[in-house]
Formats: sequence, C-alpha cells, structure tokens
Amino acid sequence: MKRLFYYYAFIAAITLCSVPAVAQQFKVLLFSKTDGFHHQSIHEGVDAVRQLASRHNFVVDWQENAGVFSDKGLESFQAVIFLNTTGNVLNDEQQAAFEKFIKSGKGYVGIHSAADTEYDWAWYTKLVGMMFKIHPQQQTAYLNVQDSNFPGMERFPKKLLWTDEWYEYSERKADDLKVLVTVDEKTYDPKVKWGTNEGKGMGAVHPISWYHNYDGGRAFYTGLGHIGLVFSDQTFLDHLYGGIYWAATGKGL
Repeated sequence: MKRLFYYYAFIAAITLCSVPAVAQQFKVLLFSKTDGFHHQSIHEGVDAVRQLASRHNFVVDWQENAGVFSDKGLESFQAVIFLNTTGNVLNDEQQAAFEKFIKSGKGYVGIHSAADTEYDWAWYTKLVGMMFKIHPQQQTAYLNVQDSNFPGMERFPKKLLWTDEWYEYSERKADDLKVLVTVDEKTYDPKVKWGTNEGKGMGAVHPISWYHNYDGGRAFYTGLGHIGLVFSDQTFLDHLYGGIYWAATGKGL
C-alpha cells in the first residue's frame, strides 16, 4: 500500500508540473501613499483592484513605500495606479523615475484624491489634467456620460444617480483632455467655503472623469471613489478596469 501511495503521489506531482502557467496580461503598481488626509476607502480600493486583477488576469503589486519609484523598481510594470494618494508622496529622484516611466510609453491611473497630490510638481499636474480645489459635503447627484467610446463605458448608463464627494477642480493643466463623465451641478449644491477658498461649481460642464495621451504615455483619471462602497459597485468597477486596461495597454479605443 505504501508503494502504491508513493506511485500516485509521484504521478500527481508530474501532472501538476506539466500544467502550463497562465500568462498574465500585464502588471500594475497600486500606490496609495498619503501625506495628509488618509481616505478610509483605500482599503476597499485595494481589495477592489485585487479582485479586478483576479477577474481580468493581470498582476497587481500594492505599495505604500515610494522607494519602488526607481528605474529598476518600475521596469516590470505597464501602469501605475495612484489610489487616493494625497500630498507630496515622491522625492525628486522618484519623480524623475516616474517621468521616465511615462515617457517610455507606459500608463497612469488616478483615482479621486490622486488630484490632491503633488501640486508643486508641474509635470504631474499636467499628467492628471486638473487638480483638486475644494468640495462640498457628500451628496447625491446625476452623472452624465459624455463619451462612451472608451473601455469600460459600455454598460455605464447615459444618466446615473450617484452619491460621492464631488471635487471642484482648478483650471485645466492640459488642453487635450477627453472628458468621459460629468456631474450635473443642477442636481446638487456645489457651494462651499473653506476660509478664503470658495467653491461655486464649474458650470455647465463639470468633468469627473477623463483621459489623454501625455508625454509619450497615457493618463486616465476618475474623481469617483471617496466612499468605500463605491468600490463594490459594478458600474464603477467596469469604469475603473477600463481605465486600467487602456493605461496599461493602449488598447480599447
């Protein structure tokens, strides 16, 4: 019996070794370092991106240590996701490595407060496209799709009731932004004041998600993602994966 057991164990080991490894589509760095406000929804965001990786067959490496931003540290990734980062998260050498990464044809995905990050780094502000200025209290409002010709937008309804934290952004840092989704200011109160910083809304066109080609690479941004449960909403997950897929591969348009 013992000899028979070893025989079957040997056959099982050979079978397992002969099963080919499943090739992953691409690899992304998920970066969530904060230097200021820390969103609790980062935890839900990490879980969501990991689930997207499992569902869509890509590799995700979650880091909060900015030391990964070096030529060698970034070389295996096709895109970097800034998940609710805030403040100054990279030093000069790390910034230079990230600029080189994008210039080599790679991609960037910014989620929510990625637009509240690195205000003094002009290159980054142009990569994001618009930077956070202020926000009112969390409210329900209508989202309107402006462009469905982008990965992940196939099932996004033309009009969608949504609750989140609505960022008002400062002036555009890049002129070629292609707006995917706007928020209808007529359906919520955009007025807010923090000392001398006052928000009155952005008018008839209030972008909340966009993309563009930038400095040899690609950049996608969504302002959704303040509330943790957003990261379990299938419409948002489709939207987010579409941005990741395009940023990492350049495909889908």
